[in-house]
Amino acid sequence: MADDEAGASQRQARPSMTTAMRSSSFLKEHQQYRPPHKPEGHYGIDTVVEDLQAAPVSPREISHFKGIPSAENPPKIVDSGLSHELSHPDCTPRPGQHSERLIATLFYRSTAPRASNAIPSPKRVPSPKPSQSPSFRAADSNIPPTMAPSSSLDTFPLEPPAAEPEPLDHLYGSYVSPMCITSFLHLMSTFPLPPGSTDLTSAHRCLKLDAGQDHHPMVVELTVSPAPSLDYLSLADLRKHELIYRFEREWNVDVALRSDNLWRRYPRLVVFDMDSTLITQEVIDLLAATIKDPPDLAARVADITHRAMLGELEFDSAFRERVKLLTGLPGDIFHELRPVLDVTNGVRPLLRALKRLGVKTAVLSGGFLPLTSWLAGELGIDYAHANEVVIDSETGRLTGEVKGRIVGKERKRELLVEIAEKEGIPLEQVVAVGDGANDLLMMAAAGLGVAWNAKPRVQMEASARINGDSVLNLLHLFGFTDQEIQHLTA
Repeated sequence: MADDEAGASQRQARPSMTTAMRSSSFLKEHQQYRPPHKPEGHYGIDTVVEDLQAAPVSPREISHFKGIPSAENPPKIVDSGLSHELSHPDCTPRPGQHSERLIATLFYRSTAPRASNAIPSPKRVPSPKPSQSPSFRAADSNIPPTMAPSSSLDTFPLEPPAAEPEPLDHLYGSYVSPMCITSFLHLMSTFPLPPGSTDLTSAHRCLKLDAGQDHHPMVVELTVSPAPSLDYLSLADLRKHELIYRFEREWNVDVALRSDNLWRRYPRLVVFDMDSTLITQEVIDLLAATIKDPPDLAARVADITHRAMLGELEFDSAFRERVKLLTGLPGDIFHELRPVLDVTNGVRPLLRALKRLGVKTAVLSGGFLPLTSWLAGELGIDYAHANEVVIDSETGRLTGEVKGRIVGKERKRELLVEIAEKEGIPLEQVVAVGDGANDLLMMAAAGLGVAWNAKPRVQMEASARINGDSVLNLLHLFGFTDQEIQHLTA
């Protein structure tokens, strides 16, 4: 009996909501979370309506939205303290205003990871022996770049080499990470803004994900508004800025900077170099490799080619010198080399996508016309120009002479302008892709010059640089996403 009385006492002590405590507001009774910035007595929109019904309100105190936004009443959605504007400087400026926006495309160098300077990687090969070639790269050694290269004072450098920045992608993710984007925006905020501008706004979107399980961003496009003041720094100088270069080294990315204009998204002519661009080899080196006597001929020709691409030698004279070394080769050697040519990864789908977009293509090669014309036909390229060598009509062998004007750096620029004029295409809608110093003039004449896995001088001079395993990444510079590229190349 006592137990029954105790249980009844407990049941009576249980809290309950009486009719007097109830209200007509469901939110007021059941809401479990209240934003901290709202007053204690505010529970939701229904309570606001209930309070308004009981209180006299002057009609002039309520501003009814009639569907016409204005500068005084911009269209906004305010939720939990965040303001989501329906118009934004990175989307469209206000009527009558003009915004100079900058597009930055960040490519992560997934195929060329950089090891830390402070802690040598155990996977690296042993230190080079004194008998090895002096061209042995320091990056292939376990010796950090800041360590003395010799124990002899006679060969000691006057100044120690500058320390490379630490690879931050090792810490924050081997991809274009949020910290990488934050670091880049912080870098851009250090440049002066145009007069009258007080805030730097930005927007970003991922263009390409990796194929791994986590699907990390590999190519990200950022829109920065406004662009740094042109009075302080031109776009050409901004691309070469030391802070941009250091950022690329820190995060293992390539940064392509372009003005956000109409022509950026609509190229109409793309011009390619051939050797080490459309194909992975240098044709003249392939020709020299077929000559066995003297045995060092291939190495001599390859050395001249390398120095010419670096810009250490004048291309025209270097080309004549190399062709002279090929005297006596059979004229049908170009036909025999066709199966040997290795087309660069991504070239075929890239050209297929450009054709579907209605873009004209051309190859301007400092190599040999027989192979260039054949490759252009195989790939569906509209224009092909290269050098013609003299073949003796009696012996059928190369004489070591070149017909007409050599397709060097000046001639490449002239041909690019001629093709653009013939097609009625402004130079702003022309893109030139190359890797050597002989491509710099045509890249400068085009609206966009792209250095593809290029020599150091070309990397610094070009409008944009892409270092990767597929030239198909060129389409990301035009703003195409990976899904759109797959649709174009299907």
